[in-house]
Amino acid sequence: MKAAHLILVIFTSLFYLQKTSAQMTAVQWPAIQHPVPAKKAHIRDIHGEQVNDDYYWMIDFFKKGPDSNEVVKYLEAENKYLDDMMADTRALQETLFKEMRGRIKEEDQMVPYFKNGYFYYRRTETGKQYYKLCRKKGSLSAPEEILLDVDAMAEKHAYYSIAGAAVSPDNNWLIFGEDTVSRRQYSVMVKDLTTGIITPQGIINTSDDYVWAADNKTIFYISNNPLTLLSEKVWRHTINEPASADVLVYEEKSNNNYLGLHKTKADNFILISSGNFTNSEIRYLAVDKPSGNFNVFQERMDSVLYEVDADTEQFYIVNNNKALNFKVSTAPFNATAAAHWKDYVPHRPDVLVEEIALTKDFVIVKSKQNGLDQFQLLSKDGKENKLIPFEDAVYTASFSSNADYNATQLRYSYSSPVTPNSVYDYNLSTGQKTLLKQQEIPSGYNKDEYTTERVYVMAKDGSKIPLSIAYKKGFQKDGTQPFLLIGYGSYGFSYPTYFNANLVSLMNRGFAYGIAHIRGGQEMGRQWYEDGRLMKKKNTFTDFIDCASWLINEKYTSPAHLYANGGSAGGLLMGAVANMGGELFNGMIADVPFVDVVNTMLDPTIPLTTNEYDQWGNPETSKKAYQYMKSYSPYENIEKKAYPNILATTGLHDSQVQYFEPAKWVPKLRDLQTNNSMIFLRTNMEYGHGGASGRFDYLKEDALRYAFLLKLEGITK
Repeated sequence: MKAAHLILVIFTSLFYLQKTSAQMTAVQWPAIQHPVPAKKAHIRDIHGEQVNDDYYWMIDFFKKGPDSNEVVKYLEAENKYLDDMMADTRALQETLFKEMRGRIKEEDQMVPYFKNGYFYYRRTETGKQYYKLCRKKGSLSAPEEILLDVDAMAEKHAYYSIAGAAVSPDNNWLIFGEDTVSRRQYSVMVKDLTTGIITPQGIINTSDDYVWAADNKTIFYISNNPLTLLSEKVWRHTINEPASADVLVYEEKSNNNYLGLHKTKADNFILISSGNFTNSEIRYLAVDKPSGNFNVFQERMDSVLYEVDADTEQFYIVNNNKALNFKVSTAPFNATAAAHWKDYVPHRPDVLVEEIALTKDFVIVKSKQNGLDQFQLLSKDGKENKLIPFEDAVYTASFSSNADYNATQLRYSYSSPVTPNSVYDYNLSTGQKTLLKQQEIPSGYNKDEYTTERVYVMAKDGSKIPLSIAYKKGFQKDGTQPFLLIGYGSYGFSYPTYFNANLVSLMNRGFAYGIAHIRGGQEMGRQWYEDGRLMKKKNTFTDFIDCASWLINEKYTSPAHLYANGGSAGGLLMGAVANMGGELFNGMIADVPFVDVVNTMLDPTIPLTTNEYDQWGNPETSKKAYQYMKSYSPYENIEKKAYPNILATTGLHDSQVQYFEPAKWVPKLRDLQTNNSMIFLRTNMEYGHGGASGRFDYLKEDALRYAFLLKLEGITK
């Protein structure tokens, strides 16, 4: 059966790629009226300006207001409308779901990593949505110990996620966080690994950072504000003791900052990090002195970000102190202030330093040059300084599980848009590279049938925008082929060019896809980010539009066949581009889109608002920021014009971008659009920002999204 299925997949792939006019059908939509929500005037009065918002009332489910039930009814009505309008794609959605599931090896195991006497790994079983967290003592031939059977733990929950799992230094205890709501707020659990008993610690609303002290009974955790979800306080807790006895060890006074908590690589210090988009501050404590006071590493400095790690001899600091693209510095354990930092890897104007990995004998620096990942290997004895080579024109490389400080190899992951994820060990002394595992595609996949390109698009201001492209060989650049353009462009996040097995379903049906590495990310260095935030945010949107125009001019596609996709801040991108250059696209998918920028940034009770003033600006205290934000915010700038077909998705319990943003955006688009394009809203009533938690359930969401694109193309199989 497997061989027959493989032959069928190869045959149908060729069939879809060479589609004929008989396969292309005119897009037919049922004559069904979309939901029409009530309009209720709400005046925003700020900076001498009054703005009416007819759909502000949709915030009531979040605010627990009087119209809360009406909000739910409206969202359910939109879901039904979408289902009815897409009814003729149900068979296609099922086909897509089966295809994508067929590319997942259901019984699988990650490459084990070694830590403190044990090999740790996750494994999955056929038909199961989740996984089992396991370990073996000393050798991979030792008996397996299941630390957490997440498949069983998730059985009674529509959504289930664990995070922050950490084993105590004596290997007898496991701490982890549990989320059953999908708001990334965790309840703390501790498992006795000798008895198997899991005990709730009576601690809720935490981040997923948990750190053990050396005494095997003390843990540190971060508590979050239950309303704003801001990470606010760091606590010391003794396991299986009342949470009421927990000791506050640090409280962040700035509502702009995020808190983090972790150990140094040599397991000798516990670090509390507090930072935002422009500055940071770290505190440290020896792991064997859990009752001691945390010391400030370096007080926060204006426009200086730094991160700290340590081996057994000194601290290593990745920082941008007088170094736009960051550098690596060192400092002794007894003198950590910036005045004592010494350059270890100096600043380079053409290379962005991102992070480091430490071992007993080596320092590996992960950086970016010309938008591509690179690893610089330095031996601590000063004899080695070289780059680890990579092959493809477009790829993503990242550090993997390098938990063992005494390791003699670097473990890393590598993939490209056409190369399945691969895990390598690189011998730090000999330079020998060993492939440990490559993502297996059970239904069959041959990377030689696909190809990638990296081009640079000239923006209107002369900036060169990297554009990564992938398609199945045989794709004709004649302006008639469908193309999906993907983008993000915020927070300094560099969009990775990794392998996405689900997108094979589109490429096999004639689509090419591209990733526009637009400003607001950091692909081309720190300035690339600076030029895409605050009062330069519009560069993000115009860069994307310039990439779309280039694809059309170079005949990769045409406006009748060009589509766009972005999520979260990438959803903001979709909304802004729909207003500024929507005529270039036939359709857009805006996932969990941040489209109501002004109203959200004016409300500090909405999660993450105050953390992000350095990203977008504070419209309440700055009229200039308000006016600029208002000039691009998608919800504010909808006008009477033709819009592309749009599918917006959200989650009722989303903690990052609240459901009411796309819920308001969709009806306002319909109110003002002058054409007959389809505008849909899908709300997952059980999940949040990341969608479904199971490894198969989310495929149904992708099947719907892809069916939307294929229907617009008239592709029915």
